[in-house]
Amino acid sequence: MSDNDDRVTWVLVDGENIDATLGTSILGRRPQPDERPRWDRLLSFAEHTWRQSARGVFYLNASSGIPMPFVQALKAMDYYVVPLAGAPDEKVVDIAIQRTLRALAERTDDVILVSHDGDFLDDTAALIGDERRVGVAAFSEFRNSGFAAIPGLHKFDLEFDAHVFDAPLPRIRIIPIDEFDPRMFLG
Repeated sequence: MSDNDDRVTWVLVDGENIDATLGTSILGRRPQPDERPRWDRLLSFAEHTWRQSARGVFYLNASSGIPMPFVQALKAMDYYVVPLAGAPDEKVVDIAIQRTLRALAERTDDVILVSHDGDFLDDTAALIGDERRVGVAAFSEFRNSGFAAIPGLHKFDLEFDAHVFDAPLPRIRIIPIDEFDPRMFLG
């Protein structure tokens, strides 16, 4: 699995953001269990892509309680689950991810942020350096456009690059001509 046993890729998942984008912008409804991302595949993708171990951190807004079956499933996949609570006007998940990104700036580990949220632009850009690889994984068409302006940032699509879904999602995306295959719709 690992060409470089000393390095780790931290995969920081803004689950609330991914779930909201999937439900509201792509499906137009709450996702069914079989339409949700397979989070274990994301860790495998990170390990395979950068050929080193990956550690997942999944941030949850638990102000209304902890979804124990989901948390247990994530823990079984070796994710660190971070249930957070705060005042109604606090974006607890965003605050925790920002703090984590800032703490990772003091280390040499690689990072993949899983979010579309522009609130993380500055902290993500601050991680870019000669030794560290930094990426963002999201639905490309919904990723904050500010991520495109960060030089050296690796950009991954959750469906097309990381393959975390069992079935194709009803997305409309711009297809680079080099990737266009008419068999996609001809059957």
